Amino acid sequence: MAYQTPITIKTAIDNIKKRHYLLPSIQREFVWDTDQIETLFDSLMRDYPISTFLFWKVDKNKIKDFQFYEFLNKYHEKDNRHNRKAEPSNEEDIIALLDGQQRMTSMYVALTGSYSKKMPYYRKNSSYAYPEKKLYLNLLKPSDELEAEYDFRFLTESEAEPSEGYYWFECGHILDLTDMGKISMYMMKNKLMDTSVYTEQQSEFAINTLNEFFNVIHQKGTISYYLEKGEELDKVLQIFIRINSGGTKLSYSDLLLSIATAQWKEKDAREVIHEFVDSINQIGEGFNFNKDIVLKLCLVLADFDVKFKVDNFTKENMMTIEKNWEKTSAAIRASIELISNLGYNRDNLSATNAIIPIAYFIYKNDFIDSILYSGQRDSDRKAIREWLARVLLRGTFGGTPDSIYPVMRNIFNDNPGRFPLHEIIEHYRGRNKSISFNEDDIESILDLSYGKAKTYCALSLLYPGLNYSFKYHQDHIHPQSFFNKKVLRKNGFSEDIIDIYLNNYNSLANLQLLQATQNIEKSDKPFVSWLEQTYLTQAERESYLMQNHITPNQSLEFSEFINFIQIRRKTLKHKLMSLLDVKTNSYEIELTE
Repeated sequence: MAYQTPITIKTAIDNIKKRHYLLPSIQREFVWDTDQIETLFDSLMRDYPISTFLFWKVDKNKIKDFQFYEFLNKYHEKDNRHNRKAEPSNEEDIIALLDGQQRMTSMYVALTGSYSKKMPYYRKNSSYAYPEKKLYLNLLKPSDELEAEYDFRFLTESEAEPSEGYYWFECGHILDLTDMGKISMYMMKNKLMDTSVYTEQQSEFAINTLNEFFNVIHQKGTISYYLEKGEELDKVLQIFIRINSGGTKLSYSDLLLSIATAQWKEKDAREVIHEFVDSINQIGEGFNFNKDIVLKLCLVLADFDVKFKVDNFTKENMMTIEKNWEKTSAAIRASIELISNLGYNRDNLSATNAIIPIAYFIYKNDFIDSILYSGQRDSDRKAIREWLARVLLRGTFGGTPDSIYPVMRNIFNDNPGRFPLHEIIEHYRGRNKSISFNEDDIESILDLSYGKAKTYCALSLLYPGLNYSFKYHQDHIHPQSFFNKKVLRKNGFSEDIIDIYLNNYNSLANLQLLQATQNIEKSDKPFVSWLEQTYLTQAERESYLMQNHITPNQSLEFSEFINFIQIRRKTLKHKLMSLLDVKTNSYEIELTE
């Protein structure tokens, strides 16, 4: 890699237009905003350094081994954010930009294109929401901004009309002003040197500013760059990772998706993965999965090493992932539909990567068509529900969980045909990623409060027999609206009792899972009244109470809330300790005060 003689911006722009300069698939898409571009041009005019670029020379005989993209010049936030695939001729070498894409694209947009982003308060589908703007330079006076000397702005055509103190020069026109004679002619035609139109100070500023802009674009070697001539992808990737480590860090998925795009033969990896992520996030009540999870799944399900190493991203591995994509994506979708059926969504699935072992289990056992509804898989669904609740309650997938996936793969492969919950629990017992619980853990679970993701996990364990064809809500047994300090005082409760009520009404002991329609009907009714109106016979009421871990013979009146909480907390503790196989001799329940 050697440092090269700097080139002008005009030369760089011409090379982009001729598609001699392209972007490799490992580059991110354009993300700079207009204010960043304006600052860049102010820096250029003030002769500030804008950092060195890194080019990669690709031999014409090697071009077919990679995927390249064209530079974007007409950026539109809604309709044109993605770079188009390039189709190099293979008749001459090309230059791929490894470092400096945001800066180079910014110059290309500013000098040859436009920038359209959504205006505040407009609807996304409004034809006025995304006005086309180009970069202009005021030739009459410096910028009013403290940190800028030159007044560069992205403006619409109407905004760029001349007004007092402003003559907006469209920056793209500088490419046509190829010598000082044309600069002078432009100044005369537009009366910028006419002191009867502009003040002497304005004319002098206009002459100096336009001359300097000409020098910056046409004469100064502004683009300083290194040229990498190596043809080994691994070396290029290592360079790319190294140079990006100091800025916005290159993510695992950025690299993998870029290489997949370059290596896949039949499918466009970027389009396929992005569309798939969008579709799985629409399942059930919606999720927040991203391409990182999907690409990690591709490696895990293919039994590849999941660590972030360039050596794992070979052409052979990428071809295997492409070949298996249909089965892989089907297994991922089935796993997400399964957890959606179990009541999970974006609000209570606190670790999206917990989906990975479930998908691997479905994939390896060919349970894609049976895991959701087959009676033969009922025990697997129950085991997965408990496993998922355990790992989410324990925070197993926090931090860096890459070490989990190989272990889980081994356990699944050693126990084909069923979800080996017991074996997983035993393997991790006493280890860092243990999903076993002790009595203190149960107390912590009982302290969980309304609306938390982990609270749903605990409730899912306590309600194993629910029909998940219905939607369930976390619901306050004694209605939330009753726990108002003014209302409680009005009803004659002492301040000490009010504090206990307010400290405990959101606790697990006052929560249940209730069908959404029932929850709406229940609304703000006193619990006793709702129970009697909903369940007309004593037998029905007792059945409901037992299913919701409420002792039938205790008082359910609001005035007895403290006693209700004490008894139900004790009941829930017994139930959770039984469900999670926690051994103890005796314990006492203390009410949080």
